[in-house]
Amino acid sequence: MEWGPAGGTAVAAGADVAVVVDVLSFTTTLTVAVERGMAVHPFAWRDERAAQHAAELDAVLAVGRFEQPSAGVAAVSLSPAAMSRVEGVERIVLPSPNGSTISAALAGSGATVVGACLRNRAAVARWLAPRVAAGAVVAVVPAGERWPDGSLRPAVEDLWGAGAVLAELVDLVMTGAPGGVGLSAEAAFARDAFLAVSTTLAGSLADCASGRELAAVGFADDVAVSAGLDVSDVVPVLGEDGAFRDAGVPTQP
Repeated sequence: MEWGPAGGTAVAAGADVAVVVDVLSFTTTLTVAVERGMAVHPFAWRDERAAQHAAELDAVLAVGRFEQPSAGVAAVSLSPAAMSRVEGVERIVLPSPNGSTISAALAGSGATVVGACLRNRAAVARWLAPRVAAGAVVAVVPAGERWPDGSLRPAVEDLWGAGAVLAELVDLVMTGAPGGVGLSAEAAFARDAFLAVSTTLAGSLADCASGRELAAVGFADDVAVSAGLDVSDVVPVLGEDGAFRDAGVPTQP
């Protein structure tokens, strides 16, 4: 487990699967969009390049939370609450400076890229479990946020999201394979951090720095949507065409 774009690149180089976690809000919005049948193309830049990319793909470009979409275009944005109301859209380009940028950067790493959040952490763990039991190496990449100078700001909600996946994965693999699963010290710390907050998850997410920031500008609903633990069965996997789609989930034992 390592943080952000540089950390993700470092650990994905030796991994079979890279799990990107950006709870507020890229991977939560991604999960909601995939739940609604959309193919989601991550994109690193929110500028004219994103608009051109969307046009080339015949896709809808997601706008920022405060941006107004073009006339006649569905109101698709990085807000997971808004995404849950979108109808009739099949393909979107979803830029963000953190989770989307990391996902796009890891597309050529050789690792299978998966999007995880609190909503789908059990589904992702179930998808990972047989692969880990067979010897796969998994890199978990909490995205974090950015300070105004562009440097990484580790974000506790992403630590919890990474730990939520790891906690469930350890339980599943230890149940299904006597050898268990080996965690790095960083991964074990993330798991323990999630377990420590699991009984107060919704309140803690609302009270963390990113949760308070979103609530202060009118997006408390996004925090509430993001706090829904294990409410989704989708496993967004990045395909060769550069889009996340649901990989399907094996039957729970």
